Amino acid sequence: MAYRRGEGTSCGAEIPQDNILWRLLAVFFLFVTTSLAGFPQAAQAQNYTISSFDVEGNRRIESSTIIARTGITPGETVSAGQLNDAYQRLLDSGVFETVDLTPRGNTLVITVSEYPTINKISIEGNRRVKDQLLLDAISSQPRRVFTPQVAEADADMIAEIYSAQGRVSATVIPRIIRRSDNRVDLVFEVAEGTTIEIERVSFVGNRAYSDRRLRRVLESKQANILRTFLRGDTFIADRIEFDKQVLRDFYLSRGYVDFRINSANVEFTRERDAFFLVMNITEGQKFAFGKITTVSEIPGVDAAAYQAALKIKPGVTYSPTLIENSIARQERLGLKEGVDFLRVEPRVTRNNRDLTLDVQFVLTKGPRIFVERIDIEGNTTTLDRVIRRQFDTVEGDPFNPREIRQSAERIRALGFFAVADVETREGSSPSQVIVDVDVEEQPTGSLSLGGSYSVSDGFGIAIGLQEKNFLGRGQELGLTLSTAQDAEQYVVNFAEPYLLGRKLRFDLGLGLSTTNSSFASYDTKTVFFAPQLSYSIGELSALRLRYNWNNSEMTQQDGEVNGAVIASEIAQGKRSTSSLGLSYVYDSRLGGLNPNAGVLFEVGVDAAGLGGDNKFFKSSLRSIAQTKVLNEEMTLRASLEMGALHWQGDDFSRTLDRYVLGPSSFRGFEPAGIGPRDLSNGQDDAIGGNYYWVARFESDFPLGLPEEFGLRGGVFYDVGNLYNINNVDTTGASIVGADGSIRQVIGVSLLWDTPFGPLRFNFSQAVKKETFDKEQNFDFTIQARF
Repeated sequence: MAYRRGEGTSCGAEIPQDNILWRLLAVFFLFVTTSLAGFPQAAQAQNYTISSFDVEGNRRIESSTIIARTGITPGETVSAGQLNDAYQRLLDSGVFETVDLTPRGNTLVITVSEYPTINKISIEGNRRVKDQLLLDAISSQPRRVFTPQVAEADADMIAEIYSAQGRVSATVIPRIIRRSDNRVDLVFEVAEGTTIEIERVSFVGNRAYSDRRLRRVLESKQANILRTFLRGDTFIADRIEFDKQVLRDFYLSRGYVDFRINSANVEFTRERDAFFLVMNITEGQKFAFGKITTVSEIPGVDAAAYQAALKIKPGVTYSPTLIENSIARQERLGLKEGVDFLRVEPRVTRNNRDLTLDVQFVLTKGPRIFVERIDIEGNTTTLDRVIRRQFDTVEGDPFNPREIRQSAERIRALGFFAVADVETREGSSPSQVIVDVDVEEQPTGSLSLGGSYSVSDGFGIAIGLQEKNFLGRGQELGLTLSTAQDAEQYVVNFAEPYLLGRKLRFDLGLGLSTTNSSFASYDTKTVFFAPQLSYSIGELSALRLRYNWNNSEMTQQDGEVNGAVIASEIAQGKRSTSSLGLSYVYDSRLGGLNPNAGVLFEVGVDAAGLGGDNKFFKSSLRSIAQTKVLNEEMTLRASLEMGALHWQGDDFSRTLDRYVLGPSSFRGFEPAGIGPRDLSNGQDDAIGGNYYWVARFESDFPLGLPEEFGLRGGVFYDVGNLYNINNVDTTGASIVGADGSIRQVIGVSLLWDTPFGPLRFNFSQAVKKETFDKEQNFDFTIQARF
């Protein structure tokens, strides 16, 4: 139908109605068709019947192995989901880099690309850590399949090793170099970075103890001016947790039962080149023991006897260690009296008014559980018996959890193992347990080099070889060679801690010592053999039985003229001594009731004459008492030494046999600077004395300097005497000082705890002395071990 534009019409010609209807239907049809085309068609599940396989791309892995890994058997009808599961299983095997499964009719085509094998592994960029240490820590190994996941995990492990050394910024990137035959070289590129030090360690909330005192407790240290040699100031994250534990133990052992660590924050400095370590703590109040009582809930067991076994008394500062020791005492008494399965339960009552803790030890019967056996694993070198003797419990004994824990601590304290885990599990019946000991050996030998200097002996060096677990028997074997300008010593030491399987320590020393002192007109040479037995008779006391054989002589120095006494003693030539001695030792400085105070008391006697040339009795006494005051900032120490030589027989004694005092015994004088002297022949020879006593009083304290300097001050006062020359050949001699007189010395000290070893400067002035004494106003000593 034609149409035309009408004249005088503004909207155009009129369209017939039937044409409009057809056009609307066409538009509607087109819309519906287009809309339906936009919707996805419903997928129909498709199944595949697999009758054969075609494996492509594999080189090392057998086709049959790959097919078996898919989990599809020939003739099986599988869905698309099952094919996807087969694909995932092949990827999860960890040996294929890519996998493709394509059904072609009844054949499943498996196309794989294998991961390469590792040809070699190298580490580049490491200077601070040896290659072997890093290679031992990673899982990737030559001739094994390379996987990126394992390589990334190895890179993280290497970074952790550096982080443990304070190099938290270290980065490790694994890279591969393609080689022929589907092999790769695996390279770990290391950027070590720098160590991040702890610039300052500070505390918030401490009132009883200063920051300086608490820093000495921690393993982490502030940046030190000698940090090239001392790495305690390097930040190590794992060390912070250890510091928190030792700080907690420090406060608990001093009665602060409410102590807690609120936070331990580590923050970067503004320059981000160091850390601040801030510990926020709450000390709480200090508690002491109140009433100490014992009650028994076991018929026929008298609590009074167990109460008498306790050592702690009211008023003593509270300490969990003292509670443990008390429980152990009462349990040992129960074993002695035949009370099986005894359990001691401490019940603590808090008295906030007077800050005391009443402790009631309740004797109860524990469950009837026995130790079935003790299994030990991991000890490739150490013999089983070395570990078993750390247990007071043996198979068949009643099970005591506390004793097992203490045995585990003793095993760790041996120092033979890097790891020592002791666990218990149920045995063949509910009434039996098995104790599992899992250990990991570590090197027990050591080589030490040392240096020393003293005014007495001059400069010296020392070389030591030490094996703490000789042939895995728990025995100690050592060789020491020390030489100085005026003295030399060569010693072999051997020790058996459990002689004949008992708690009886056997020590043996064999050696040669010589002196060529500039403070004497003669030289000495001594060969000695000295075995000793030590037996603990209490927690803090022991008996020592010793034998000593030595052969010694005095010889004239070249160009020296001797006095009458020394000349007669040189003329005696070689003389041997065979002596038997017994000592009693009590030492509470480490294991006593008070962690800040303690005493050492030792008394002994030696009798010579069981063969040999010399006959005498020699008795000695040594006592030391020390305590810390002013919140443990200052140490006070007092000591007393005494000795008496009673010569027997018709022979004369020698200076070698008598007492000669040096600066280590009496400060302020030269070696052999006090005591009887022989002035004959124009000489001035010290000849020693038969009796001596020395009392020393000293104190050391902080100087107010930064602790990282390691400097402390000290003052001291020494008083003593050396006298008596009975049984000395005085023919032609001119003796002074035989009757003795009291000498007194005062002085100050500067103590420097250096990374090389403790260094001490003593400045002294004799308050009272004799005209013939040899004074020494300055003394300097250092001992270093590397």
